[in-house]
Amino acid sequence: MFITIFIWLIRMVAWLDLILATALLYGLTFLPEKFTWQWYPRLFRMWCLIFIRALGVRLKLIQKNQHSLPKHYIVIGNHPSVLEDLAMPALFDARFLAKEQIKDWWFLGRLSVATRTLYVKRESKESRKQARIALIRALQAGDNVGLYPEGGCKGRRIFIPFQYGTFDVAMKTGTPIIPVFLYYEAQEDFEWGETETLLHKLWKIAVSQNKTANYYVFDAIDPAKFESKEALCHHVQNLYLQWQAKYLE
Repeated sequence: MFITIFIWLIRMVAWLDLILATALLYGLTFLPEKFTWQWYPRLFRMWCLIFIRALGVRLKLIQKNQHSLPKHYIVIGNHPSVLEDLAMPALFDARFLAKEQIKDWWFLGRLSVATRTLYVKRESKESRKQARIALIRALQAGDNVGLYPEGGCKGRRIFIPFQYGTFDVAMKTGTPIIPVFLYYEAQEDFEWGETETLLHKLWKIAVSQNKTANYYVFDAIDPAKFESKEALCHHVQNLYLQWQAKYLE
């Protein structure tokens, strides 16, 4: 009984921390960007970790890489759940590409804009073109970027074919790709279905009996070793299918 009460007290403190941190970050979004662009993303990464802790998720970064990871990179991952939108920014210092609708989400929209998120309308060819240009400019400016080559949140199994955009950007900028394979042990609880709202999914994660999130990091892939974006895409896609067979099947 005492242990149960103690656990609930810890969870209450974690949620209180999240509420206070959210209020602080939301208030800071009203400052001019010229004052916040350098340090706000670091605060956002801390906020992501606080949010993950409040959900009770055990986020594990498992380094499968045999060589040191580059300091300048494109980080990619599969996208089965909403949790990646918190966990990937928490683990990797990068500007992530997100669907444009996120800008209209209550309070989360302002936070994502302030952290210099890049946006795309997935159904618009022109928007996808402009997003590639923005990604290339970000990389050329020295930023790291994050992408989901499946083209959105597609479920617990790898959705193929991967979109070429990620690999086109890597080829044009010569930026290495860090692949991350995400594996949630309670796959059904974490998988974000098309009919589920964001709040409902976060609730399911919070009450899941198994909240272990495994993020496997593998060696960076040098785009210079490939003749085309298609060859690079197919190589990375096959790697994800192999990891799926190993960890999910």
